[in-house]
Amino acid sequence: MDFSTIRYEVDGAVATITLARPDQANAQNSRLLDELDAAFDLADAADAVRVVILAADGKHFSAGHDLKELFAGEDPWAAMRDTAEGKLHHEQVMYFDRCVKIRDFRKPTIAAVQGVCSAAGLMLACMCDLIVAADDARFSNPVLRMSGAGVELLVEPWELGPRKAKEFLLCAETFDAADAERFGLVNRVVPRAELGSAAREMADKVALVPPVTAQAVKGSINHMLDLQGQRESWRYHFMVHQHVSNTAAALGAMQQRTAGGMDAVKAEQQRGHAE
Repeated sequence: MDFSTIRYEVDGAVATITLARPDQANAQNSRLLDELDAAFDLADAADAVRVVILAADGKHFSAGHDLKELFAGEDPWAAMRDTAEGKLHHEQVMYFDRCVKIRDFRKPTIAAVQGVCSAAGLMLACMCDLIVAADDARFSNPVLRMSGAGVELLVEPWELGPRKAKEFLLCAETFDAADAERFGLVNRVVPRAELGSAAREMADKVALVPPVTAQAVKGSINHMLDLQGQRESWRYHFMVHQHVSNTAAALGAMQQRTAGGMDAVKAEQQRGHAE
């Protein structure tokens, strides 16, 4: 299969999926998300593959979602987002379901993170079972300052604990790699030049576990998280996100209409004075 925004490579028991939009800081547009989903399907179908590494080209892992094509009307999903129902369906399919699919992927996954890992980039990395971070990695989710309610999956309380998650989100903090390891967000921090080899070393260790065993243990731990409420908390926040973003959009449109009406009144008054 030909890809243009990612690379898919298999070496022995390890498949590596690499985000390949370095000039855009690996921001995730619809094509990348489609190709990422297809690559995971390939890894799932390959019996020889026991572990998947999710990596990224260039200086940064991912700066989040790339919405330029959507806002410009060039994306196939753009027209659907004109209604609240269409926006919900788009974000459910492309953002929520695609991420949870990686979280539920039956084979162990490892994210190799460098540079900026922000917003939807952080959401994507946290879907992986393990995270190896370069010492230049920086983790953030500043979107609360943009009149939103965070990204579609609120991963932070599960990764950082509730109190630190509140600080991280409400204060728009950026954690460096050392802090991320200290707070339990990542498993290991390595020098930037060693990121690829460190992720591969970890993958080779994981690949020694029989596939049936790895799948069973991963599934059991994920089930424990579900019993603690992870999936339902994600679903709850997804709907809160929809409500807040739709309300903000409606208020913005109302303000624009009000401003337009006031401009019309002023223009009429000016014409009256001129007469």
